[in-house]
Parts: sequence; C-alpha cells; structure tokens
Amino acid sequence: MKEKLLEMKNRAAAFWGSREKTQKTAIITSVLVGILAIIAIVYFLTKTTMAPLYKDLTPLETGQIKEVLDTRGIASQITDNGTAILVPQEAVDGLKVDLAAEGVPKSGSIDYSFFGERSGFGMTDNEFQIMKLDAMQTELANLVKSIDGVKDAKVMITMPDEGVFVRDSGQEASASIVLHTEPGYQFDQAQINALYHLVSKSISNLSTDNIVIMNQNFEYFDLANNNNLGNGLNATTQLELKKEIERDIQRQVQQMLGMMMGHSKVVVSVTTDIDFTQENRKEDLVTPVDPDNMAGIAVSVERITETYTGSEDGAGGINGTGEADPNSYIAGGANGSGDYERLEERINNDVNRISKEIVESPYKVRDMGIQVMVEPPVANDPLSLQNNTIDEIRQILSTIVRTSIDKNALGENPQEVDMEDKIVVSVQTFNGKAELVETSTPIIPIWMYVVGGILVAIIILLIVLLMRRNKEEELEEELVEEEIVQLNIPDINNEKESEGSARRKQLEKMAKEKPDEFAKLLRSWLSE
Repeated sequence: MKEKLLEMKNRAAAFWGSREKTQKTAIITSVLVGILAIIAIVYFLTKTTMAPLYKDLTPLETGQIKEVLDTRGIASQITDNGTAILVPQEAVDGLKVDLAAEGVPKSGSIDYSFFGERSGFGMTDNEFQIMKLDAMQTELANLVKSIDGVKDAKVMITMPDEGVFVRDSGQEASASIVLHTEPGYQFDQAQINALYHLVSKSISNLSTDNIVIMNQNFEYFDLANNNNLGNGLNATTQLELKKEIERDIQRQVQQMLGMMMGHSKVVVSVTTDIDFTQENRKEDLVTPVDPDNMAGIAVSVERITETYTGSEDGAGGINGTGEADPNSYIAGGANGSGDYERLEERINNDVNRISKEIVESPYKVRDMGIQVMVEPPVANDPLSLQNNTIDEIRQILSTIVRTSIDKNALGENPQEVDMEDKIVVSVQTFNGKAELVETSTPIIPIWMYVVGGILVAIIILLIVLLMRRNKEEELEEELVEEEIVQLNIPDINNEKESEGSARRKQLEKMAKEKPDEFAKLLRSWLSE
C-alpha cells in the first residue's frame, strides 16, 4: 500500500513539475472555482425555504405560537416587528391544523363560546353583562373583518342601562367602529351603507344615526341619507355625476380618435355645464280635433225642419158664448194666403282633453366643450398632418357636442348653432410624453447562468487537460517501447548466459519487485 501511495505521489509530483506556469494557474483556478460552485449548489439545494405561518399578530399571540414551536423543536423566525412568524414551507399546512386544534393563538377576547365552556353557578349579573358585552363586541368585530378590504376591526358598544320603570326603557345603544383597511382599497357608498345596516341589525335598539365608522387614517365613512337629498341629488352626487358624464364622453372620443391617429398621439379633455334642476308638473290640455278648422268631432246631431202653407177661411165657432169664455174658433186673418218654415240644428261637438304628469330628467347638459391635442405623424413636422384630417376631427366633435347638449339649450334650430366656440383642436408635439422601456424579468436568476457558465468552462478545461495528458502519456509509452526494443537487440559479441548470470538476474528482479522477500533472503544467508 505504501509503495502505491509513493508511486502516486511521485507521478503527481512529476506531472506537476512538467506543467508550465500558465497551466498551473489554470488548474488551480479551475479547482477553486469548481469547489465554490459545488458549495453554492449544495447551499441552495439544502437551504430551508421559510413561509409565513401567521401574519398581523399581536405580540401576545406571537409569543404563544413561538413557545409552542420551540417546544416541538420546529425552526421559526419572527418578522415584521413581531407581527408575523415564519416556519419551513413544507410544515405550514400541518402546523395550522395542529395549532387550530389546540386553540393557539389565544387572543384573550371573549366570544359566545366562552359561556358554553364556563357556564355554571356563582356568576353575578354584572359579570354576566360585562362578558356578554365583550362577546358581542368580539363577534361583531369578527363579522366586520370578514368583509373584503378590512384587515382588522375594533368595536366599542355602549348599551343603555335597563331601568326599573317602563319610561326608562326608551334609551338607544351606540357603536363606534375603527377599521384597519387594506392599503389602497376604496369603499363605495353601497358597501358603506351595507356596513351600517349590518351593525344596526346586529344589536338591538341601535339605529344608524348612533353608529360612527372610521378607518386608521381618521377618515369617516358616512351613511348616505336618501331622505335629505332634495331633488334626489346632493352636491357630492352632482359632482360625481358630472365627472362620470365627462369621463364617458372623453373615453369615447379618445378611443375613436386613438384608432384614427394612434392612442399615444391624442389627448382629450371634456368640460360640461349641467343643469340639475328637476321639475314636476301636471298639464290638462284641451285641443281641437281638427286644428286647421278649429273644429271638434260631432258626438250627436239633431236637425228639426217645420214648413206651413195656409189660405183665408170664414169665421166659425159656436154662437152665444160669453165674454169670459175663450173663443173656440179661429179668427179670420187678412185677405190672401201665408207660408211658414223653421229649420233647427243641434250639434254636440267634443274636443281632445289631454292630461299630462311630467317629471323632468334629473339633469340636462346645457353646454359642453371638448379640447383635443393631436400630435402629427412625424412629431417634429406639423405639416405631416393634413388639413382635411383636422377638418374631419372638428366634424366628429361637432356631431358629438350637438347630440349631447339638451335640445332646448341649442334653440329652435340646433343644426344652425355654431360649434366653433365649443371645440378646440390643437396640433402640438408631445414633449412631456413618458417613454416606456420594456423590461423583461428573467424566469431563471442571473447567478444561475453565471454558475452554469463557470461549470461549463471548468468542464471544457478539464477535458482539454485530460486530452493533452493522454497525448503526452502516449508519446512517453512510444519512447519507452523504442528504448525497450533497442535494449533487446541481441548482440553477437555477448557470450552465452551462464547459470550464475541467470541467478543474478533473478535476484535483481526479486529485489525490484519484492524487496521484503529479498531482504528476508539476505538475512537468512547472512545468518547461515
């Protein structure tokens, strides 16, 4: 074994001594880089990936979880100023289930399960009321925290004392809520109203007027009272509606002109004047059926015609009547005959009776202005934008303005209204336009490419060195074979080998190949 080690040492020394200085430097560098690469790969492969077990904890809850993890011998890290705790990623799911089964962490809050666990005798009314109030606050806070956008919630409820008399039971409860909202999350009015009603219905004798809700930035969330809006739109709603109308028109113009000129070459601004006056009126109108002749429709017609033709007759009657008795004869007329004719026509005409209950729209666009800035196709050459293109843009904008403004505001002839004062088209170079530089995020980290390149270079270098070494060994073997062949050339002058020379050669061969046995043989000869 020692001879083999010595032989390997001698070969290594001979190989190292036969190398040049540059080759030695390259070999040492390759070995060091390879060792560092192996260490880095082993480190990243054996590194434990930590993942959050819980976040947004209180220091008390963090301490409880840390104590349990240390007892189990699980590695953990506390981050975010003691509000989060990290554990190995592969153990996150199992630890959540185990800790939940053990009731860890315990926040110290009292919920409704407290009464089921500790129900019994010996609790006074005051203690029960305090615990009940604390449980209500905890349950309501948990209910609010389940809403999107709410990270945490603190609830303070004030309940009126129950009086002995009936007249003392008219007091109402109140609630104050502080929300810790997600960064950048905005609640709309519908969500705020729903939150108010949720709190109001969770506690008896709690009206929405006695609820105050604010966030951690001291921003109040007010309930929109629809009964105090007058015509249905308050100042805030009017401003939001005005912005919404301007934004919709701006988007339409921007999209249309962007398809024609390019989205980065058009900037649109829209301003409006909106009348929010709302009118309710009732009209009872009576109009003729035939407006041209101012005549109605004949409902009923009655026509009477009388005609009489008579001649002279003698006097007649009964003689001897008294003066007081009426005459029973027809008195004679003038000499000759007479004609009589009477025409009578009765027509009942009816007219249109119209009853209207008119509710005007809650808003009208009285005026509008559109300002458009267009960048030429060649930014530094305003002449690259043709005049007919500008005229087409003005025509498009005129149509949009004419159809958006209320017809009563435009007058009797809307088509004749001049739109030049309502439209501005400016051709400018956009000097303030931000240039976006696309940056691609590599999927594989850069250091992996560096390590891979170094490893490839080391492998190539080792292959080259091995090839050179094989070539040198082949050359050395060829030289040795030539020497051996030359030494084995028989010499005609040599005498025949004697028995003594043969034994001498055997001893020399034994001394070279088996020095231990040769030494034993010498000792035995010397002892003899």
